[in-house]
Amino acid sequence: MIKKVVIPAAGFGTRMLPAAKSIPKEMLPVLDRPTIQYVVEEAADAGVTDVLLIVSRDKKAVEDHFDRHPELETRLAAGNKTSLIESILRLQEKVRIHTTRQSEQRGLGHAVLHARQHVGNEPFLCCLGDTIFSGSPVSPARELIEAYNKYRTSIIGLEEVPAEKVERYGIVGGDLIEPGVIRINQLVEKPRAQEAPSRLAIAARYVLTPGIFECLDRTTPGKGNEIQLTDAIKLQLQSVPIHGVILQSKRHDIGNPVDWLKTNLLYARHDPATWKQIEPLLRSLLS
Repeated sequence: MIKKVVIPAAGFGTRMLPAAKSIPKEMLPVLDRPTIQYVVEEAADAGVTDVLLIVSRDKKAVEDHFDRHPELETRLAAGNKTSLIESILRLQEKVRIHTTRQSEQRGLGHAVLHARQHVGNEPFLCCLGDTIFSGSPVSPARELIEAYNKYRTSIIGLEEVPAEKVERYGIVGGDLIEPGVIRINQLVEKPRAQEAPSRLAIAARYVLTPGIFECLDRTTPGKGNEIQLTDAIKLQLQSVPIHGVILQSKRHDIGNPVDWLKTNLLYARHDPATWKQIEPLLRSLLS
């Protein structure tokens, strides 16, 4: 059973500057909570009990958010307002939060390498801290863990993207072995649409087996001296099977201002009380 999740959250967040200059992009709110809290909640709801956050020295706010705040809790309790932080208190009861620092930002693969000692010889869930999902009662974390329990390989979350967006993503090719599941036989980073093996893009969620660390050790740094996780998975694919799951949920990336705003509106649409307040404004703007 997979009990550990690794959440890389050390990037600079340059697409969200200047907002992300002093506030980590993962801490930008979607409705009433920071984005990264949704990610941890997703993992916890899938049965994970151990969370490792990969952060940088400038992202202490991420660590502080998941820590207890006795003075605030006491004041809220005295005013009968504990409900304001109920979601984070419930989460703290479900999982143990650990952090480690990525001293220099050298790519997603480099961040994942920092989890080696913590996860040991266990498979683990890996969720990017700036991406959340909606639209399905079955979360990506649960889908991937269920697939791992069946196939016992690394599992990659996938989404089908329009042809004109293929060149923005890592794209996989493979054979469909059951509805929604493929056995991957190739990975191509940001191919041109006419050269892509499919329109199935890697979608910010993984289950990785511990063999990924040896592959990361062997991965040659690329542009910007960065070590890419996709390159390490390609190495792993040379020796062991890897499967992909086409996720039922819709992915939301909050890494740029427009997508962050869209995500807030989409989440507001599914909260009746919030939408009741927002809808009149949107209608007035549209008219």
